Amino acid sequence: MKGMGMMPQQRRKPMSEINVVPYIDVMLVLLVIFMVTAPMLTQGVKVDLPETASHPIQPDKDVESIVVSVDSNGAYYLDVGDKSSDPMGLPELRQQVSKILSQRSSSEILVRGDEHVEYGTVVRLMAELQNAGAASIGLITETPSDKK
Repeated sequence: MKGMGMMPQQRRKPMSEINVVPYIDVMLVLLVIFMVTAPMLTQGVKVDLPETASHPIQPDKDVESIVVSVDSNGAYYLDVGDKSSDPMGLPELRQQVSKILSQRSSSEILVRGDEHVEYGTVVRLMAELQNAGAASIGLITETPSDKK
């Protein structure tokens, strides 16, 4: 007596299909990431940053950075997210930054100063940013390259 009181075992046929749903999910996530980062790669003001050996700061994922650029002529530009401004004066820049910080006080402010701009121009900018309500201000530099 074979298998008395037991259910006969059913042999399952192996499935020869590939489940592509997880691959589609990964592909769509990558697509969204590239769509978000692509516009950020092509924007900005041409600034020759000073080169120095420093440790990179770790950006906070929840906080959007405000980048203030100073070109070699001393003109100021404000970059918030994917929006870049036209050249503006220091009083107008202070007013714009003050408005942004009143809505998002946790935003970090980074300064991109051209290496040929006068030191006093960057110092005045940093003082105006502090008067606008910036708690801390970071400076953006480039790592030195071997040009020798």
